[in-house]
Amino acid sequence: MLLFLAPLMVAVAIAIKLQDGGPVLFGHQRHGFQGRTFRCWKFRSMVVNAEARLSALLARDANARAEWAADHKLRLDPRVTGFGHFLRVSSIDELPQLFNVLVGEMSLVGPRPIVASEVERYGRWFGAYAAVRPGITGLWQVNGRNDVSYRQRVAFDVLYARRRSFGLNLRILIATVPAVLTRSGSY
Repeated sequence: MLLFLAPLMVAVAIAIKLQDGGPVLFGHQRHGFQGRTFRCWKFRSMVVNAEARLSALLARDANARAEWAADHKLRLDPRVTGFGHFLRVSSIDELPQLFNVLVGEMSLVGPRPIVASEVERYGRWFGAYAAVRPGITGLWQVNGRNDVSYRQRVAFDVLYARRRSFGLNLRILIATVPAVLTRSGSY
């Protein structure tokens, strides 16, 4: 897959670099298999000073604070660049995670890798989450993605961990294609 996607990945890297001169990739610490942390790679879709912008926004905007507290996402995130928005809704920003798969930190299918602040939201279900490798796609992504509540996302992750099989993985991979093409729940 990496060889097939290499030309697209190079073109995206060049476009990101030309956009503002900042880094092409964004690596974020995530929790994965057996609760171990790893750096999850993505094409950078946000402005260079994204964390400072988020802090300022959350300090001044109660609605944004509430939305962030609910899902760790903002529907109209001012940190996302124009090209970054395209990368996100097309899921192209996720392609560098194939390197995480290559080194065994992730798999193609599984729960989305979570950040440290999300671990407590899984509560007693974190053990189920940590029993499998996180994936580039999974039940959450093909069943509504960002339109699904955080509680439902946890339920999807636990369900996947309990019922994972080759057949389920294959069904999820097949369902990923229309989910990406229709941009279902992506923002």
